[in-house]
Amino acid sequence: MQESDFNAIALRPGLTLAPEQFVQFYYETFDKNRAGLASLYREPSMLTFEQTPTQGSAAIVEKLQNLPFEQIQHRTDTVDAQPSAEDGIMVLVTGALMIGGEAKPMSFTQAFQLKNDNGSWFVLNDVFRLVYPAA
Repeated sequence: MQESDFNAIALRPGLTLAPEQFVQFYYETFDKNRAGLASLYREPSMLTFEQTPTQGSAAIVEKLQNLPFEQIQHRTDTVDAQPSAEDGIMVLVTGALMIGGEAKPMSFTQAFQLKNDNGSWFVLNDVFRLVYPAA
């Protein structure tokens, strides 16, 4: 899915299609070309990755590109979404990721606050957390 495809999805009526399409686009892009995520973030965007906050599109992409793994494959198990204030959409994702060289997948959860800006969606808030097995 290309950036233009993502913007076209945002223009379709209804909010139910946008979250699943967004999630598919996000993780496919993350797994293949993290720099390609830059168009999804803006200067007020904030990412909290494992308790470390980062603000602004360039800083977020730099953070994602500097994660300590080169190969990754995300699998989404659930995608829940609901409308939020000011024509936004709250999206909660659970799934697993396989990091190249690791034997077992790791569970994760990620929450996105999507904001509509004149017909295209961007990520205003993004919170990522690995989920470790209960002891």
